[in-house]
Amino acid sequence: MLRLLLPLLIWLIWVAWSPMAPAADREIPAGGTALAQAIENAGAGETLRLGPGRHRGGIEIDKPLTLDCAPGARIDGGGQGSVLEVTAPDVTITGCAITGSGNDHESLDSGIRLLKGADEARVTGNRLTGNLYGVDIHGARDALVARNVIEGRQDHRMNERGNGVYVWNAPGARVIGNDVRWGRDGIFVNTSHSNAFVGNRFRDLRFAVHYMYANRSEVRGNLSIGNGLGFAVMYSRGVKIIDNVSVNDAEHGVMLNYTNGSEVRDNLVLGGGTKCLFIYNAHKNEITGNRFERCDIGVHFTAGSERNRITGNAFVGNRTQVKYVGSTWVDWSEGGRGNYWSDFAGYDLDGDGIADAPYRPNDSMDHILWTQPAAKLLLGSPAVQLVKWAQSAFPALLPGGVVDRAPMMQPVEISIPDWELRHDGS
Repeated sequence: MLRLLLPLLIWLIWVAWSPMAPAADREIPAGGTALAQAIENAGAGETLRLGPGRHRGGIEIDKPLTLDCAPGARIDGGGQGSVLEVTAPDVTITGCAITGSGNDHESLDSGIRLLKGADEARVTGNRLTGNLYGVDIHGARDALVARNVIEGRQDHRMNERGNGVYVWNAPGARVIGNDVRWGRDGIFVNTSHSNAFVGNRFRDLRFAVHYMYANRSEVRGNLSIGNGLGFAVMYSRGVKIIDNVSVNDAEHGVMLNYTNGSEVRDNLVLGGGTKCLFIYNAHKNEITGNRFERCDIGVHFTAGSERNRITGNAFVGNRTQVKYVGSTWVDWSEGGRGNYWSDFAGYDLDGDGIADAPYRPNDSMDHILWTQPAAKLLLGSPAVQLVKWAQSAFPALLPGGVVDRAPMMQPVEISIPDWELRHDGS
């Protein structure tokens, strides 16, 4: 009897320990409710391959699935609600054209919504056009939104549009290598942490990246071109803003507003309309290795910002290098190394790369002009020239402000990256 049972027992053990066969792929033709029915009938882990043509949207994905679109496949929401809502973990949406969301900001009508429970979702290689919001990561953890083209609606004024990617309470979300255009903000992150926004391109937006109450995150290697403002970090701490480029953004390249304990390093701001860098009530930040070039104001430093480390930067060709109104001296050098100032005719007799005299970007006349712009009419008067000469000859007469005691003789060099080669976030 044992000899008969032994082969059966071995077979049962083999079946129990054998890996499960992968779920079969299924081809979904365009038209009608085929996609909704396929999702309803699919098993967990199944791949649905969408054929060319229009697939009706307004669908919830409530089980782990992959939607893989063939060229020419389009999921259309018909102007109502969100095109796709995901509530299950481990969902992948790839290669699809997604369009036609509704127009309701209250319900955040989007091309794709990743809601609570949609953990580890993957949204890759899609083209999302004509939606109020592109991708809304709303409570999902560890989501990936990568290599998508996201173009918002152009039939609204900018402030009435939705965001390209909206991140709310979504720890671990990664937004990498996307091309975002024609929305309100490229990425708007609110009340979240541990996020990474890497290697994206932003154009024709209000803000490229907009932070509110988001901590311990990274903004790295992004390119902002011709937006209202490049990288705005507000009411946040522990944010790393590294290796980004802002070109011809109208207001500010980088703004720190109530931002503390963060790092702004190796960024390029070029041709900003108003301010390359705006620091407002921001404390204990490290601002190093950046190049701020051809803005009306290189850096506007105000509202009691304290204990910031500002060294190793280059201020090149700005109409006003520093706007700082205060009665105390702030030294922007550390360890015998300060910043480069293009308007400083310094000298370096010992050849160590550091100027032999300090640089003071502002005097009392600058303070008067900031507070009383009409006084610009007097700039050429003998009295004003006498005051300026006296303060340059006798620095003790200066009212306080920024001093760089170790100006660099050579600027930081940062080139504009070829985004087409970096769109994968590398």
